[in-house]
Amino acid sequence: MSRIGKLPVVLPDKIEVKINWNEIDVKWPLGTLNMSYRSEYVTVSMEENTIIVTPKSLEEKLSKALWGTTRANINNMIEWVSKWYKKSLEINWVWYKFELKWDEIILSIWYSHKVTIKIPSFIKVSVDEKLKNVLHFESVDKQKLWEFVSKIRAKKPPEPYKGKWIKYVEEKIRRKAWKTGK
Repeated sequence: MSRIGKLPVVLPDKIEVKINWNEIDVKWPLGTLNMSYRSEYVTVSMEENTIIVTPKSLEEKLSKALWGTTRANINNMIEWVSKWYKKSLEINWVWYKFELKWDEIILSIWYSHKVTIKIPSFIKVSVDEKLKNVLHFESVDKQKLWEFVSKIRAKKPPEPYKGKWIKYVEEKIRRKAWKTGK
């Protein structure tokens, strides 16, 4: 039995939830999220202001596995819609630059060409006013935000000797000692 799956998901006041055949839509004034679930293994029902997830059969392994996972994903969606999530990237190196143009980020990160990354419509990007080498990303969907920011970071992840290149603002880089002679 799933301890997490047994718990009902309580809905706050302003959130609207629509449950279709195998899809859930969550609306809030800040934004909307949707998720599809495996309706052949799990049943999702709504009673007053709570959502209850139940497995179709307790004998099937996949049904038991998806019971708690589906409930946790629905709970996360309701939490995410009610607030904006922020993630920040810092570019550390003398010749590394970025430009923000309309719906894309243009990175000059010491390749033979400039790297262009298209910004999805659900993410807001801004440049820090004080520190010109910091980009701030905001979105309602935490999972897609972190995925997008990690793709940018993966273009040039930080190296352990000087701590340069692209890193998260709050990230601590474990430094290595330089090689020493005999």
